[in-house]
Amino acid sequence: MKAALFDLDGVLIDTESQYESFWRGIGQDFLPERSGFAQDIKGMSLVQIYHSYFSNLESLQAEITRRLDDFERKMHYPLFEGVISFLSQLQEMNVRCAVVTSSNRAKMKKVYAQHPRFFSCFSEVFTAEHVLHSKPWPDCYLNAADVLGVEIQKCVVFEDSINGLKAGRDSGAQVVALSTSLPREVLTKSKYSMLYDELIENFLQIVPEKLFSD
Repeated sequence: MKAALFDLDGVLIDTESQYESFWRGIGQDFLPERSGFAQDIKGMSLVQIYHSYFSNLESLQAEITRRLDDFERKMHYPLFEGVISFLSQLQEMNVRCAVVTSSNRAKMKKVYAQHPRFFSCFSEVFTAEHVLHSKPWPDCYLNAADVLGVEIQKCVVFEDSINGLKAGRDSGAQVVALSTSLPREVLTKSKYSMLYDELIENFLQIVPEKLFSD
């Protein structure tokens, strides 16, 4: 048994530029001293963001949550080119597929509404509520492998953020990085290139048989 574990934003759906714009605005409004705030939080759950940057600021957390809910209601969640074809090939190969995202269930309902059939491609969808520690901790991928009944060493993780790549690497899975959110010249720096086994621009550049063959 083998499994493919996919992050959502920046891997399956093209939303990272929208989120980066939102969180850049939050950083400018509430953390102007942190110029790289939007990049620093990529891959983190909302709970983790609050704990790390807005701890014990309940009224501010409520304001950010309100803004985020309003923003996500107006968002589009377009699929990346090649995603459906790649997932179909994995299904034909009997590779189990799962979404492993730091997004919460409330956000996922909005994604389901725009893509009602898309999630039938997956055996499971794991959200922020499934684990205590979000990325860069490896818990989410270890939990997914356990639920799917697949050894983590037989899983391939697909990620686009540094936090996500760290989580995938520390879990013990094989890791494929996508240069959708961060440019290739950043991901190929020595301090990041050790976090993945293969780097691609999109799913059209990868052959499933090479990843999941015995």
